[in-house]
Amino acid sequence: MVSPIESAEDLAKQTEIAYGTLDGGSTKEFFKLSKIAVFEKMWSYMRSAEPSVFVKNTNEGVMRVRKSKGKYAYLLESSMNEYIEQRKPCDTMKVGGNLDSKGYGVATPKGSPLRIPVNLAVLKLNEQAVLDKLKNKWWYDKGECGHKDSGRKDKTSALSLSNVAGVFYILIGGLGLAMLVALVEFCYKSRIESRRMKELIDAAMMSSSLGGMAGGVGGGGGAAAGLGGENGRVMAHNFPKSGAQGLPCMGKAAGLGLSSTGM
Repeated sequence: MVSPIESAEDLAKQTEIAYGTLDGGSTKEFFKLSKIAVFEKMWSYMRSAEPSVFVKNTNEGVMRVRKSKGKYAYLLESSMNEYIEQRKPCDTMKVGGNLDSKGYGVATPKGSPLRIPVNLAVLKLNEQAVLDKLKNKWWYDKGECGHKDSGRKDKTSALSLSNVAGVFYILIGGLGLAMLVALVEFCYKSRIESRRMKELIDAAMMSSSLGGMAGGVGGGGGAAAGLGGENGRVMAHNFPKSGAQGLPCMGKAAGLGLSSTGM
């Protein structure tokens, strides 16, 4: 079955095919309260259409679709739509994706002790995919029209590891590159630091060697001076030996004694 309408936008663009909802249902409220331009346009059409495009119940809406020969589209909840599609006479089909997303709940009296246990049970069944299995069993496996996947073609597929593997590959590659850059930087800095330390050590050794040589030269001069002295006196070799007693002399004291005799 081929339809010229593939989405809500296609419905809003034309006036040949009428469309409506259950009068007083959640779908009608959705269009009434929507602030999206396409849905506002559709609501404006449905509200002013003559004859009325609203129906009293779902059975009336489905019968109106079947009798209109492609001139009427009934907007309803996806779960009911998919179920009806799989029932004889197999002359209806779901067109396009869902307009919005909402969940179902189990109602209990206010303050009922059953509320929390029921909530936990529903959450557990949903996490274990039991609800999806039950829907597939009663909607499609036991369907009467033989094309079980027709109602599921527009559903969003669950993400698997293969769908997001590329993200992990990029992350792992980035981490590997970062580690490689860090290793190269570490080796480079270590090499520079090693050269600097070697230069400092060489400079220290050179300074130590020069200091040792200077100390050796100074010690020899002191020894020579000691050999030339006698009882703390310094002899000037430029004067005759006979006048040595009248020469200036330096005693053991810290001062200098000067004499003019013998000059």
